[in-house]
Amino acid sequence: MQYPLISEYVKAIQDASDNLDKLAHLTPVQDDHGEPYRSSGAFAVVFKMLDKSTGKYYALKCFTEEQEGRADAYRQIADELDLLDSPYITSVKYMEKELFVDSQCEEDEFPVLLMDWVDGETMEAYIAANYRNKSAMLMLSYRFGKMAAWLRTQSFSHGDIKPDNIIVRPDGSLALVDYDGMFVPAMKGCKSPTVGTKDFCHPLRTVDDFDETIDDFSLASIALSLKAISMNSTLLDTYGASDRLLFSENDYRNPSNSKVISALQELMCDKDFCTLYSLFMLALARKELSTCSFRLFIGEKPNITPVMNEDLSTETTKDELKEAFVDEWGVKYSKDGRKLLEAPQELDLTYSIRKGTKVVCDRAFCCCYTLSEIVIPSSVTSIGDRAFSSCVSLKYISIPKSVICLNGNPFAEWNGKLECLSPNFVFEDDILFNKDKSRIISFRNQNIKSYVIPSSVTSIGDWAFKDCGSLSTIVIPSSVTSIGEWTFKGCNFPDNLKQELISRFGEKIFWATF
Repeated sequence: MQYPLISEYVKAIQDASDNLDKLAHLTPVQDDHGEPYRSSGAFAVVFKMLDKSTGKYYALKCFTEEQEGRADAYRQIADELDLLDSPYITSVKYMEKELFVDSQCEEDEFPVLLMDWVDGETMEAYIAANYRNKSAMLMLSYRFGKMAAWLRTQSFSHGDIKPDNIIVRPDGSLALVDYDGMFVPAMKGCKSPTVGTKDFCHPLRTVDDFDETIDDFSLASIALSLKAISMNSTLLDTYGASDRLLFSENDYRNPSNSKVISALQELMCDKDFCTLYSLFMLALARKELSTCSFRLFIGEKPNITPVMNEDLSTETTKDELKEAFVDEWGVKYSKDGRKLLEAPQELDLTYSIRKGTKVVCDRAFCCCYTLSEIVIPSSVTSIGDRAFSSCVSLKYISIPKSVICLNGNPFAEWNGKLECLSPNFVFEDDILFNKDKSRIISFRNQNIKSYVIPSSVTSIGDWAFKDCGSLSTIVIPSSVTSIGEWTFKGCNFPDNLKQELISRFGEKIFWATF
């Protein structure tokens, strides 16, 4: 059977109410470009759908390649999973001839797989963003071990365990997705539709290996990798790759010559690590762990003390600079990778802040005159005062949804276009407020001549209106009790208004008091 192109599926989903049969009540969730929100894999595309009557989200999987026996397999999988009540697994429902697609294929009605939507990010993405965060990796390692232990007590197996098939929810809990290679007892004696992903499955696995043990090696490999990375994050820098963790297929085939396996010997002082290393070596030798207790995957729960304010601090300390690591563009980060400390003034063209960065420090990009584009990842929670000051070539900045703290005015003396996606701030009419509109952070409207400050405002930050040369009249209500330094420097106020404001708030509002 020939299947539609992804572009053809997108067009069909845009008119879901007309093209879906039993699921016509579902509507596609739109992305930032107004298209159906989707993710694509090697054999399918998944759309995020909403049932407006219940407010519940679903994942609608549409196939792009044929898989022999898919319909029967998913019926058997659905029957097995329907008996489960576990946060690690989502329900599935396979539906034949459910979606009409106008395509070049001989058929025009195609099957879909309906699943509950799982919020979060893939474990692959989570690790990329957090592998330098020891606390996060310790907890991920522990949670993966618990999931591995649970999975080994079940009569089924996932069939293709890898970070890209595991979702890390916002609360840190894990969920397995993509059940195309799943084994359930009803399939006993059948051949596997897949042999897994080469860097995560046993090197000798074949389609004849298809039972409840086929996940054992993958679980052991990933559990060991996560534990090792939590103990020494540089291992991922040295031996990892974008599409895998520490091990490659070649490491499995030639363990005696494996540099990463040799490097792991230095971590043998940890009891839990030794246990996982033993499980890995046994699974490598036997392809499965049927003789071992599932409890061996569960190590000691990490004792992590919550850090309340550390991530919100945008100050750069001398010790942080002394211990900083420098990336290939000369940008300095704190030793743990959580803070971007400072960028060199000669930083040129486009720069993407490293995933996993939590804080962009005060004046981090100040005077980077030739920087033309900045990409701020969704890991960033805090941006410091004057972080982008005098970036004269920078035309656009987007504040991601993740940001909860803007210290001072990160956009002082910067005249580019600002976009704010964070729900923790209000951005309207090119004016950036805090969440309750009690503080004006940055006034971005360069064309307005007159402005009446809302009565909700009680304070105006440093540099907020600086160089708004078109602004000649402003009305400040009695609710405003605090105005920062240089706030109105460069505004075209008449002398009488300027003197009135100085009498109310002091001279500092027009220049700094050094």
